[in-house]
Amino acid sequence: MRWRNVRMKNLFIERIERSEHGLETHLSMSQKYGLVADLGEKRMLSESYAGGKLCYKDDIVLNRLKAHLGVFALASQNGVISPDYTVLKPIRMYISPQFAEYYLKSDACKYELRKRVRGVVEGFWRLYTEDLYTINMQIPPREEQDQIVRYLDWKVSRINKLVNNKRRKIELLGEQKRTVVNESVEAQREHRKMKYLLRIRSGDALTNNYLSDDNTLFPVYGGGKLIGYYPQANANEKNILIGRVGANCGCVTRPYSDCWATDNALIIQTDENLSYLKYLLWAADLNRLNESNAQPLITGSKVMNHITPYTTNTDEQHKIVAYLDEQCARINNVIDKLNEEITLFTEFRTRLISDVVTGKLDVRDVVVPEHNRVDDVTV
Repeated sequence: MRWRNVRMKNLFIERIERSEHGLETHLSMSQKYGLVADLGEKRMLSESYAGGKLCYKDDIVLNRLKAHLGVFALASQNGVISPDYTVLKPIRMYISPQFAEYYLKSDACKYELRKRVRGVVEGFWRLYTEDLYTINMQIPPREEQDQIVRYLDWKVSRINKLVNNKRRKIELLGEQKRTVVNESVEAQREHRKMKYLLRIRSGDALTNNYLSDDNTLFPVYGGGKLIGYYPQANANEKNILIGRVGANCGCVTRPYSDCWATDNALIIQTDENLSYLKYLLWAADLNRLNESNAQPLITGSKVMNHITPYTTNTDEQHKIVAYLDEQCARINNVIDKLNEEITLFTEFRTRLISDVVTGKLDVRDVVVPEHNRVDDVTV
């Protein structure tokens, strides 16, 4: 049988069920993470899901503000999500949920989606379901869809394994860099409380729905790392940022441009040598100050009361910074090369998916061996 041209409105049914109390498993989604439970640093801890939309296993979920960027996810469990998301139930007799997810994330589909977004909302475009439904989707017979899914699961898992190995090497290099910094800082004989070296204020609330993947906007830092982009800034290159909550709390970031820090981050101001202070904070291993058994959390007061090795000798400070800049730059060069390789692999993965789900690459006769599924553990 040939591939057929079918309108999406004939392949999906939109779910509109709402949660009464928001007691179901809370799910959140991003382009990097997919759909996962309780992604703490991507949403406000106080955010309520009462009135949120219900989704069920094998539903397709999309963020209407980012759908044209390929932010779709296949639900692996039942749960409740933000009311700003759209939930689609695939009509299984026509389309495999797994095939649908691969297709919706493909460049071919994103091209069609970009033509249909409209109505700027807080600086972002919105995709309405009626516009999504107008897309004509080329789909093969159901059995060929299943073969495509098997093939892509195999190939994508092989790519993900390579990518994950390179990310593990990056983690080890990060540990090496921390050791170098610690040894240099701990050699100093004086000690100071951090409260005499810096001032702290909290970042500002920003919910996940207003994050963009457009890197021409200002970078947004949440609980310890870059989580997206936003049209406004509340911090700059004269600040240091510390993750306050989440798995990466205590992570120290020095931005080199204007940026936005969410309320999951602490914004540091200082009259000290900024680079020197950054290394002191790196060596402090602030994650140890976590005072929560559930969601990792550190407070500004804990940071302020931390005692650090320190020298008042500005020449010595500059020598420490110069040495650590050189050593860290050497390690960072290796990390940069690994990241370049990761980029090449991920670009190849994207092209492969697009070629297969659009029929440019025929995989009907490919024998798919037994394999273990490997997910992309994006950090």
